[in-house]
Amino acid sequence: MNRKITAISVQKKNPKRVNIFLDGEFAFGLSRITAAWLKVGQEMSSEKIALLKSEDEIETAYQKSLNYISYQPRTEQEVRRKLESNLYPYEIINNTINKLISLGLIDDQKFANDWVDNRSEFRPRSKRALSYELKRRGIQADYIEAALEDVDDSLMAYKAASKQAHKYKSCDWEKYRKKMLGFLSRRGFIYEICTHVTKRTWDEYVLENKIFENEADI
Repeated sequence: MNRKITAISVQKKNPKRVNIFLDGEFAFGLSRITAAWLKVGQEMSSEKIALLKSEDEIETAYQKSLNYISYQPRTEQEVRRKLESNLYPYEIINNTINKLISLGLIDDQKFANDWVDNRSEFRPRSKRALSYELKRRGIQADYIEAALEDVDDSLMAYKAASKQAHKYKSCDWEKYRKKMLGFLSRRGFIYEICTHVTKRTWDEYVLENKIFENEADI
C-alpha cells in the first residue's frame, strides 16, 4: 500500500536533514541530499521507503566520515573505528571507506610519510618508536617500511638531542649524561646511539658554551 508525502520540514537541530511526513504523520528523517527529489503529494511504496532509508544511512556515514577527517588526517582504521562506534553496518562501512580511498581522502601511505616527516622535523625519534606509533593507527607493514626507508636513527637521535641540549646546559657532565640518556631512550633509541650522541652534544652544545662563558668572565 502506497503512502503519500504530506509535509517535508527542515530539522531545527540539524538543518542538513529534513523530516518526512507520510499521511499526516512523521515517518522518518533524511539527509537533504537524499531527499532532494522528494515533493509533497508524492506517493511512496514500502520498497521505495526502505530504499530511501538505506540511501540515507549510506549518505550519513559518508558525511560523518568527511566531518571526522576534516579536523586532521586519519587512517583507514581510524575512520573504520569511528563508523563502527556509530553502529553502521559492515557493508556500509566498507563502501564508505572505499569511496574515501578512491577520492584520495584516505591515503595510508601518505599518512605514514607525512607522520614520519613531521616527527623528523619537530619531535625526532627512532625507527622503532615511529613504527610503533604507525602500527597503533592501523597502518599496514609495507606502508610503514616504505615511510621509514630513509630514516637514520643516528641522525634522528642527534637532532633530538640537539633540540634538548640547551635545557641541560647548566648541568655538569654526570647530570647531563643521565638526563640525556633518559630522554633519548624514551624516544626509542638504542643504548649505543644514545651514549654516542650524548657525548657529542655535550661537547658541541654544553661544554663549548661553558668554555665560552668562562672566557667571557676573564
